[in-house]
Amino acid sequence: MELSEPQLLHTVADSVATVVVHHPAKRNAMTAAMWRALPPLLDTLAADPDVRVLVLTGQGGTFCAGADISTLRRSPEEAQGLAVRAEEALAAFPKPTLAAVRGHCVGGGSQLAAACDLRFAEEGALFGVTPAKLGIVYPASSTRRLVSLVGPATAKYLLFSGELIDAERALRTGLVDEVLPEGELAKRVGEFTRILASRSQLTQAAAKEFANGRTDRDAHWSAQMRESGDTAEGVAAFLERRQPRFTWSVPGRG
Repeated sequence: MELSEPQLLHTVADSVATVVVHHPAKRNAMTAAMWRALPPLLDTLAADPDVRVLVLTGQGGTFCAGADISTLRRSPEEAQGLAVRAEEALAAFPKPTLAAVRGHCVGGGSQLAAACDLRFAEEGALFGVTPAKLGIVYPASSTRRLVSLVGPATAKYLLFSGELIDAERALRTGLVDEVLPEGELAKRVGEFTRILASRSQLTQAAAKEFANGRTDRDAHWSAQMRESGDTAEGVAAFLERRQPRFTWSVPGRG
């Protein structure tokens, strides 16, 4: 397969999986095949014990310009269903996820970024949720996720108008967590993912469930904490002034 073809590329290095949306001919727009490919790829990476963090980004200077419009012309309902399944699979990824955004992050690109736990953007990035430009009903699950990030007023602004906002406004509204100067995004993402990879997966997995609304599993996570040994290791490392060596890992998906 030639690299000019639309596809999802991925690498794993230093406990970080990097998934790259690669469709340079259409500003990294997601084709139907790419939407379909994302959930099984995420399953594979979730089951990999060497992966502790996942970064989603786009090839070159664009994150993702949305869905390939040609797929919408053939069957908008099917295309939207594929996008929602991919978005939900990303949101359910059991380890920390971070979207590294350059350039346009629009439509389906915003869906993917919002489904990540964190979003870092380079100055000059532009964000938009554009179904109103196409007469599409934005999915309820995607709308709720957007509202949880930016609040009802900003979500309505984005959905009603389809207008793009810059990285600084995205930062103010909570759509983005950090904005980096041009040329500094990769360095900061590398630094931060190293921090995430060094922390307790037990803490991260429980916090992700709770933050995502799963609040009925206190007993489960308390048992995991007692059995894991991570707490004893963390306390010992703190007292001994060394880096902890946490051993609990997210169970593989059977």
